[in-house]
Amino acid sequence: MFAQVLGRDFNTAGPVRADENYCIPPLERFDLDEVLALIARGRYFVLHAPRQTGKTSTLLALRNLLNGGSVGDYRCAYINVESGQTAREDVGRAMGAIAVQIAGEAEDGLGDMATAESILRFDATRVPDTALWSVLRRLARAASAPLVLFIDEIDALVGDTLVSVLRQLRTGYAHRGASFPLSVILCGVRDVRNYRIRASSERDVIAGGSAFNVKVRSLRLGDFIESEVHALLIQHTADTGQEFAPDALRAVWEQTRGQPWLVNALAKEMCFRRERVWLRDRPLTARDVFGAREALIQRRDTHLDQLADKLREERVRRVIEPLLSGGEGEYGDADRDYVRDLGLVGPDTPLRVANPIYGEVLPRELTWLLQDRMVQQTAWYVGTDGSLEVDKLLGAFQDFFRQNSEHWIQRAQYTEAGPQLVLQAFLHRVVNATGRIEREYALGSRRVDLLIVWPDGGGGERRYVVECKLVREGRSRERTIAEGLRQTVRYMDISGTDAGHLVVFDMRDGRSWEEKVTREERRWEGRTIVVWGA
Repeated sequence: MFAQVLGRDFNTAGPVRADENYCIPPLERFDLDEVLALIARGRYFVLHAPRQTGKTSTLLALRNLLNGGSVGDYRCAYINVESGQTAREDVGRAMGAIAVQIAGEAEDGLGDMATAESILRFDATRVPDTALWSVLRRLARAASAPLVLFIDEIDALVGDTLVSVLRQLRTGYAHRGASFPLSVILCGVRDVRNYRIRASSERDVIAGGSAFNVKVRSLRLGDFIESEVHALLIQHTADTGQEFAPDALRAVWEQTRGQPWLVNALAKEMCFRRERVWLRDRPLTARDVFGAREALIQRRDTHLDQLADKLREERVRRVIEPLLSGGEGEYGDADRDYVRDLGLVGPDTPLRVANPIYGEVLPRELTWLLQDRMVQQTAWYVGTDGSLEVDKLLGAFQDFFRQNSEHWIQRAQYTEAGPQLVLQAFLHRVVNATGRIEREYALGSRRVDLLIVWPDGGGGERRYVVECKLVREGRSRERTIAEGLRQTVRYMDISGTDAGHLVVFDMRDGRSWEEKVTREERRWEGRTIVVWGA
């Protein structure tokens, strides 16, 4: 009743509920016919996607569909095995926790009190290596129709516990249908084939694909497409009358690239935070979107905090660092697939940061300590007419980089991207109080594209391109500048501005600061670009 009085809102926590949340129907977000065909044929398969993408909502909706009888005669059970995570490699404890989950689903989901009590009486800790197999046999045999089982958060389990679960499912596979689940869907962040399981009972690392070699398919739940983002936002307009201007709809899509949590979080911040819940007399604009974006990043909500925490992992660094620096990258397929499964980079090629909000979070997280210690104030670089004095700002950066870069880069985890990160930290410290910075990362390009967006005082914006290039050993500085000028002009055309700056970091040994710190104006294709040496 209370939810009905308040009306629906945007969901950022837990499975979606259509009566309380605006939502895209979960079963419309993947190929339902393909999934139903796999289930009908008795297949075991994987559904994976990054965190807070809608996996659990999809599984619960599919469970309800299967139990409703409209697509065949099945009994479907859903369990979440995250409760076994704290047991780590204590297989007995973990199996006991999982058995309790199965008993609860037998009672609440399938209405089978007798089987639930039978499972609870069974001491799973006494025979952990066959406990799951035994419990699922009881559940399947008692079911009034072929049993379909969804196991959520499978990759929350670790070591011997995860190996035991996968192998017991594999053992029961040959008996599926009559005395074991007909079909099993494993759901988690990563594809099971990408698991590298370090079990104390095994000498070598175990590949998930070998421990669960009965898997026939791996399905990935994708992000929203642009039309779904618009459809979600328009539900709010239909309920409340509050409209989104065309530039706001476009900005939500471009900033999130359809990542479901980000879409909902941005919309919730705009529509239900602060005075917005009461002031719905004007359309929301792109400026509101960027204000909400900044609030989310500064607040470091759990989703973004978990994302930032992954940057400390070495296999993540090997993929993300060359993206941030424009380098070539030396990583294997396993590293790339892992970072894709986390949702940090997009699924397509060439490799890219998944969306601009993540692209903003990454450098901020990696330089927060440096930013915290910077003594810079926005007012120092703002003219009497309110304009940003970019020449003065980049000149001050040269002095700062000369005095601080060596100490900071040596301490940084992402050393190869150090110069670009120092520049971004400096600009962020000054610009984001009033304007914003948009970033483009291009793997293998040896550049990073930055766009400073600053209010012009008349309701519009002034844009300044800042291109970053590195001169490394074996490369010519002049050739690097020529490449940078060409790239800067191209980005100026894309960004619709005549203000272009190229920052060239000379990383070659033996160069003095007097040689490196320069300022000159160059002409390229009819444009004037200021080249800053550092």
